[in-house]
Amino acid sequence: MAKQEGHHDRHHGRTVDRMPKKLYDAELFRLQAELVVMQEWVRAEGVRLVVLFEGRDAAGKGSAIKRVTQYLNPRVASIVALPTPTERERSEWYFQRYVEQLPAAGEIRLFDRSWYNRAGVERVMGFCTEEEYLEFLRSVPEFERMLVRSGIILIKYWFSVSDKVQELRFQARIADPTKRWKLSPMDLQSRSRWIEYSKAKDEMFAHTDIKQAPWSVVNADSKICARLNCISHLLSQIPFEDLTPEPIALPPRQPEQGYVRPPITDQTFVPEIYKPQAGSEDAPD
Repeated sequence: MAKQEGHHDRHHGRTVDRMPKKLYDAELFRLQAELVVMQEWVRAEGVRLVVLFEGRDAAGKGSAIKRVTQYLNPRVASIVALPTPTERERSEWYFQRYVEQLPAAGEIRLFDRSWYNRAGVERVMGFCTEEEYLEFLRSVPEFERMLVRSGIILIKYWFSVSDKVQELRFQARIADPTKRWKLSPMDLQSRSRWIEYSKAKDEMFAHTDIKQAPWSVVNADSKICARLNCISHLLSQIPFEDLTPEPIALPPRQPEQGYVRPPITDQTFVPEIYKPQAGSEDAPD
């Protein structure tokens, strides 16, 4: 029987990816359309929204973020995925490089892992001292309450996956050359230190699951259901209104006015290896 991190043993035996694709596609598009409406409200009202995505390796955080941002304006909604800190950043206040990524008015920041690295990988792998770890646990509630008091909407997701499903996903990454880059040495360590990561997660929740910024756990053994459930929950947490602008009428194109363009043969074109079939039409973007 698959082991779930922490105290989620009641989720054993979950079915995986059994939703019909047609239903999934329809629901995903409906929710993504709502995200576009929400984005317009965030932009128009000057809202600052921060969403954290944390969880086990291969739990599907990245694919969920991809679906959230698929139709959003990158000038409004952007992903924050910071690399390993530099030597200079290691000497700074721990939260400093994350503060620099916080949104201004009318912006959404989606953190693909966040300041909680210290309570997870840094704690388990020994990348921080015991004193740094304990100070982090003391500081996080104060830091997040400050963010909320400043007017930021802060939402935190933990993607929960069983050890059995994680194993299957790791094996799939090894077999697929387009996904092998997703499997880092740190991911392999997470398999051999499953219990240590479970303890770290439980301790993190005990200190940081606060009223002003609670954790929301996403059952992620089914990636497609996790995406739908996460987006649906995210939309329910934002008090947005439909501020969709009125339909736009295209103006008439400017007349030629006698201008003669240079010969098309003067331009260098990309080789047309792929060509449309006769009678076919391109779908609009």
